[in-house]
Amino acid sequence: MTTPPEYPSQHGDPAPYGAPPAYPPPPGPPPPYGPPPYGAAYGGQPPYGAPYGGQPQYGGQPYPGPSPYPQPYLSAPPAKTNWWAVVSLVFGVLGGVLVSVVCGIVALNKTKNGASGRGMAIAGLVLSGLWVLLLAVGIAFYLIVGKGQVDAMDVAEGDCIGAIPDSSLVSSVQVVSCEESHTGEVFAVLTMPEGDFPGQDAIEDYQGRCEPALAVYAPAAMLDPDTGLFVLYPTAESWGRGDRTVTCIATSETPRTGSLRTR
Repeated sequence: MTTPPEYPSQHGDPAPYGAPPAYPPPPGPPPPYGPPPYGAAYGGQPPYGAPYGGQPQYGGQPYPGPSPYPQPYLSAPPAKTNWWAVVSLVFGVLGGVLVSVVCGIVALNKTKNGASGRGMAIAGLVLSGLWVLLLAVGIAFYLIVGKGQVDAMDVAEGDCIGAIPDSSLVSSVQVVSCEESHTGEVFAVLTMPEGDFPGQDAIEDYQGRCEPALAVYAPAAMLDPDTGLFVLYPTAESWGRGDRTVTCIATSETPRTGSLRTR
């Protein structure tokens, strides 16, 4: 018996059991027509941060950046000189209170319309107020301290002196009522003759006439050990101003009331 010849298999060896035939995979579907996928340009992926390829760019108006230096402000024109304020200040310094106050008020009203000088007007008003205050203090001082002050040449016989001056040069004395407490009483006013200044000897001669005059004015005072003598007489300077009087004053170490004549 003959064996038939073996022919080679056209399909090669059969695949092992359970394995599919080794056919190549079918081709995939064709790419769709049209533009490439959104956001990708032909040939690859755009770099990170690049604008989308298919998205149109939006237009815009460029704005200039901030200026490195601030813009200068336009200054207002200088205010006109307020002469009312100037006058108020000047008269405030000089003590012209009425003029200073009136001009100061007018100047302040004008500053509301843009005029300058408000500070000068206020200064003038303040100075005027200080002058008024100083005047008030002077009047009060005169009424309290200087009440009854009389020029030494103008005292008369019978005037009572509140306090005997302790100065060798006396221009005024305080005259009070003899019913008030006092330390001196004028008992004689002697008048020297006209002419040139007579000198110290003539002055002393008139001073010596005071004691006899006291004996006539108040005899009891001559016997009182508490009674003293104070004389006002002219100097060469006061003589040139017309002073011709020698004033005799009876003094007391302790204040007293009433006139020496009634004792």
